[in-house]
Amino acid sequence: MSDLAWFVAHTRPRREKKLKDYCEQAQFESVLPCFRSVHKYRRKTVQFEKPLFPGYLFVHILPTQRQPLAQNEHVARVLTVYDQNLFARQLREILTALDTGMEIQVAPEIGLGQRVLIKQGPLQGIEAWVEARTGMNTVFLRLDFIGQAAAVKVPADYLELV
Repeated sequence: MSDLAWFVAHTRPRREKKLKDYCEQAQFESVLPCFRSVHKYRRKTVQFEKPLFPGYLFVHILPTQRQPLAQNEHVARVLTVYDQNLFARQLREILTALDTGMEIQVAPEIGLGQRVLIKQGPLQGIEAWVEARTGMNTVFLRLDFIGQAAAVKVPADYLELV
């Protein structure tokens, strides 16, 4: 069994990538889920990588490495994850959704809905919360610890109530 634990670094505003760079230099395993944002200007189109959860970086380190992380100038505070297994599963599901290339949006508040199992498509096997929409459903892949979710559009016939 690994002694590594997940921690959530709540960053100072717009410093997620700088903290990620620090973690790479310090050889701390870190995850910064990002999505592509496209902006069109007069004569060109530019793509940006934006954090899916602004203000948060997920770090997988030894508990003794928490203090050096917390003392970094880019960190506002370091939060302890108490349910490591749930957090790891939810983070893995969000990363899987990002890897599919599907359009994903930030859903900063988790609303009421029904628990479903995605039974088809690239997200098959993931449990999520759903909010009804016209024609399609929006599935919220929850990251309960920070009270946020990633919203992904999935056809209604891909879903099964849990």
